[in-house]
Amino acid sequence: MFDWLKAYMPRGLYGRAALILLVPMLLIQLTVSIVFVQRHFEGVTQQMSGVVRKELGLIIRDWDQDGVQGQGAEIARFLGYDITPNAQAPRQDTKAFYDLTGSYVIRELKRHPNVRGVTLPSLGGVILGVEIQGALYAVEFDRARVSARNAHQLFVNMVFYGGVFTLIAFLYLRNQLRPIKRLATAAEAFGRGVNMPYKPSGAIEVRAAGLSFLNMRARIERHIEQRTMLLSGVSHDLKTPLTRLKLGVSMLDAPERPELEQDIADMQNLLDEFLVYAQGLSDYSAEFSDVNVAELCADYVRRYAREGKTLVATHSGLACAQMREVAVQRALDNLLSNAFRYGTQAKLSVHVSETTVLFCIEDDGPSIPSDRRDEALKPFSRLDPARNQNKGSGVGLGLAIVVDIARYHGGSLRLDDSPDLGGLKAVLTLATGRRDVIG
Repeated sequence: MFDWLKAYMPRGLYGRAALILLVPMLLIQLTVSIVFVQRHFEGVTQQMSGVVRKELGLIIRDWDQDGVQGQGAEIARFLGYDITPNAQAPRQDTKAFYDLTGSYVIRELKRHPNVRGVTLPSLGGVILGVEIQGALYAVEFDRARVSARNAHQLFVNMVFYGGVFTLIAFLYLRNQLRPIKRLATAAEAFGRGVNMPYKPSGAIEVRAAGLSFLNMRARIERHIEQRTMLLSGVSHDLKTPLTRLKLGVSMLDAPERPELEQDIADMQNLLDEFLVYAQGLSDYSAEFSDVNVAELCADYVRRYAREGKTLVATHSGLACAQMREVAVQRALDNLLSNAFRYGTQAKLSVHVSETTVLFCIEDDGPSIPSDRRDEALKPFSRLDPARNQNKGSGVGLGLAIVVDIARYHGGSLRLDDSPDLGGLKAVLTLATGRRDVIG
């Protein structure tokens, strides 16, 4: 029902908390202004104007024709009314548009039958056109006789003290929200693979959430360490018997020897990929460093040119970005090696913004069906119909390593069809910080 309001609502925690704090305060002040202030000033103005109307009635009743000797003139001078014969005295009612109580003054004074017009100048006086014994008189007196003095002070006090108390409440609220923001920052950093120092603080609920986060982070780190040690241990332990087997096969004189040597080579490649996968896990926690995008692209172009392969590399956006250089190079090596394994040419496009680095690798080989791309990103996945496994000797860990690197950088890996080369397009997105813009 109120979905359209979401586009105008603050997205940050501080903004929403300030909105929750300010909206009730403003509504309360608005309600007090409309209900209490209006009724209060209306009643006071009517009462004071009624007193003036009665005084005018007393003056008119005892007014002498000459306006000087009568008792009414003495009463007028005593009460501070300036009454002079004036044919130009107001016969209509006029007031400033911003005069909030002027309508009540005019309505109350004109209840006297002899009042023909009321003028409320902006300077604070009141001028009446009063008919006395057939002649028109101008009656002037101070506006303070019909309106409360310094009515604006109530509004000033409301705004001033409301602002002071709102500021105090906001400072207190900021102290309460700071632990939540620190927890969110630590969780976001851990999602990018940065082990940021964090100590739970704040309210009981926030402390409980912080302790749960620390326990979760510790369990994940232990799991990663155990997985790394397991893969490294298994791969390393298998190398010794594999070496003995390779030596024994080399001493055979049999027609099956080439096939056996090929099987041993495949097993050796399998173990090598296991070691690369295991070693890569330890590289993800390395420190961020400045990487020049132009030099990175030029280095890959030169590397594949030496192998007689065509790689077109382009970059745009910022000149440098902060990344884990070793891990990112491993990811690009896997993606580009896959591109040249299944195609004859590849294209590398890099775009660096203030918050992300976007790597796009395209090839002219066969693509992967859209319904099997998620499966291709899983470890040990080999899609025979899409990418012929006879063209490579991998075991399906290349893309899985890239996915892990992307996740540890707070990013993702997405597979799509290449619109330019007609093959597969891999889009690697990594989180980064702002760096200098290309000149």
